[in-house]
Amino acid sequence: MKLNKIKPAAGAKHSKKRVGRGIGCGMGKTAGRGHKGQKARAGGFHKVGFEGGQMPLHRRLPKRGFKSLSAGDTAEVRLDTLQKIAADTIDLEALKKAGAVPRQATRAKVILAGEIQRKVALKGVLATKGARAAIEKAGGSVEQPAEKAGS
Repeated sequence: MKLNKIKPAAGAKHSKKRVGRGIGCGMGKTAGRGHKGQKARAGGFHKVGFEGGQMPLHRRLPKRGFKSLSAGDTAEVRLDTLQKIAADTIDLEALKKAGAVPRQATRAKVILAGEIQRKVALKGVLATKGARAAIEKAGGSVEQPAEKAGS
């Protein structure tokens, strides 16, 4: 095989259609554009979804739903997950290192699910009232993060 002898496979290349070049080519006269109308004219195309002036479908239907941009930011952590983490002081980094919350989480919230028997100190992690009571009952402490201004 020589580089100067390489050719595309048979049928892989098609020659360009030369429209508007007479009756013999099959694409003469209207050049494949049909008869008259907006699409037959130069520059005669309209935006996607245009229905000739009729109210388009995407505007006739009601708006529905909402997708929160911050939905995946706060991760939930169960009390029994805290029980398994070896560190005594638990913050967001300790939770990420233990694999209790995903890497992209910016906040974590401890919820009242499961039990905790050991003493842990939560720092900068949110906790529900029930979870906070359970941690303090086990001899631990909860230091809530400082709230952001404007929220």
